[in-house]
Amino acid sequence: MSSVDKQLEDLKGQIEEELPRSISISDVKYEGPELVVYTRDPKEFARNGDLIRQLASKLRKRITVRPDPDVLSDPREARDQIAGVIPEEAGVTDLDFHADTGEVVIEAEKPGMVIGRHGSTLREITKQVGWTPEVVRTPPIESSTVSNVRNFLKQEREERREILERIGRQIHRQEFSKEEWVRITTLGCCREVGRAAFLLQTPETRVLIDCGDKPGADDEVPYLQVPEALGAGANSIDAVVLTHAHLDHSALVPLLYKYGYDGPIYCTEPTRDLMGLLTLDYLDVAAKEGRAPPYESEMVREAIKHTIPLEYGDVTDIAPDVKLTFHNAGHILGSAVSHFHIGNGLYNVAFSGDIHYKDTRLFNGAVNDFPRVEALVLESTYGGRNDYQTDQEDSERKLIQTINDIHDRGGKVLIPAFAVGRSQEIMLVLEEAMRTGKIPSMPVHLDGMIWEATAIHTTYPEYLRDDLRDRIFHEDENPFLAEEFNHIDGGEDERQEVTDGGPAIILSTSGMITGGPIMSWLRHLGPDPDSTLVFVGYQAQGTLGRRIQNGWDEIPINDRGDMGRSNTLSLKMGVETVDGFSGHADRQGLENFVKTMNPRPEKVLCVHGDERSVQDLSSALYHDYNMRTFAPKNLETFRFK
Repeated sequence: MSSVDKQLEDLKGQIEEELPRSISISDVKYEGPELVVYTRDPKEFARNGDLIRQLASKLRKRITVRPDPDVLSDPREARDQIAGVIPEEAGVTDLDFHADTGEVVIEAEKPGMVIGRHGSTLREITKQVGWTPEVVRTPPIESSTVSNVRNFLKQEREERREILERIGRQIHRQEFSKEEWVRITTLGCCREVGRAAFLLQTPETRVLIDCGDKPGADDEVPYLQVPEALGAGANSIDAVVLTHAHLDHSALVPLLYKYGYDGPIYCTEPTRDLMGLLTLDYLDVAAKEGRAPPYESEMVREAIKHTIPLEYGDVTDIAPDVKLTFHNAGHILGSAVSHFHIGNGLYNVAFSGDIHYKDTRLFNGAVNDFPRVEALVLESTYGGRNDYQTDQEDSERKLIQTINDIHDRGGKVLIPAFAVGRSQEIMLVLEEAMRTGKIPSMPVHLDGMIWEATAIHTTYPEYLRDDLRDRIFHEDENPFLAEEFNHIDGGEDERQEVTDGGPAIILSTSGMITGGPIMSWLRHLGPDPDSTLVFVGYQAQGTLGRRIQNGWDEIPINDRGDMGRSNTLSLKMGVETVDGFSGHADRQGLENFVKTMNPRPEKVLCVHGDERSVQDLSSALYHDYNMRTFAPKNLETFRFK
């Protein structure tokens, strides 16, 4: 008998000792980080609402209780009974029964009403029908991404269960090494922005944090080939942790499956969906530009199939000696500061990912409250000595004034924006400004993936700011459904109509002008001196966006039907930069993030910034707070403990 089988047998015995005699246990399994308990008496479990919580506390495990398939009621009868329990106002749109796991997936417009106070309605459903309810939200704006991901995972349920059982056995395997050390190897994004990738190692475990590309540099990828990383074989990695879905952090995660990785990806649920959206578009853009994609779309599906979503604040075992907890990073939807608790109190490391420390229109500010953190890996995008962003209210005033000026002369405002995060922030500013009369009502055209990304935001309002979440719950107040917003479907005819029409605002990807529909808009509007290109987000070195920002007015651009050959376009439109809308903390925000940590970390690695930024921030943290700081280069290894 393996050590895991013996462990499960012991756990089954402990559970049976804790339970009333009226409840029988038929099986106990690991599925990923969770302990799944199968019972022939699910209704008895449901009658005692505290039982699962007490078991989880006693065993220090995340526990899910499922009915034994033999005792399930007929789905047709269960459907009627469930309808009698759930309030009609919940807006149930679908019920999907899965006899293999005894779960019924309930899709509803108002999931909170299906859950009930402290889960009371869920327990009542199980008491009535025996099935275990799982609740998902019906997107207020239809999202093909959310629908495709849910349908794909539904089709792959059986294989996914096998994957989760295998991962569960890996997580709970016996520890063999008696050594105690922690190492971090930098595989990318050091003294540069982009290609984020780090390897966190212990004697037992190897965890890869992020695996992204570098904006504007197709051939610069993380150093995955070195012995510390995939050079030891893709399956030498135990887990991948994805802090958020932006391509400089997620683009090459599916590549791992091409190399033979077959393990889990831990991220939040919205990050999973956004990763699918952005990586598939990444492949599409590569194909359109005549570049060989680094992997096939099948690898994106493999990544989604292996994803284990975690919620903020859930402490989760991801290896025998590593626990992971996600906290809100305030950067984009689902972005997470990743906190690793290693060993039995041995060491604690937090990876900031990308953070925004103050509240924004979209998100609450980044969380920095941890029981312990000895080492912090901190982004430094705006870590330079003079990288102070304009106050958001001032930024909004400047944007509104700029739009009014351009509107008055009959021009158009072209805003290159990241599909995820900055676009939705700008949409909220524009919606309020038009609603309150600060700018005239005019069409706001959304091109690229912006509308689809917005639909995903409305699917997960619990990840948004409290007041925004409440507005989305009320359909007539949902700001993203304002009549001014128009989804461009990508056709050139539609773009030409907008070009020939009156004043308008266009939000288009890509945010750094590295490809995508923004190139078409530059062809249409670039020669128009009455129109203006307005930058509202970070432009990385080496990108066309940074060059235009620095004064280039002759820009390379591929003409349609010209076999991809590059010509130049004279840019006669105005160019403005409105700071303050970045999803990154500025220099003050980064310092405040560290200053207000209690206790503060002993060591800080400043990463994800150009050379000046990381060195400036590292030096300031050392002098101001007397902590050991580093501005590492790529391929350095730091040993702790």
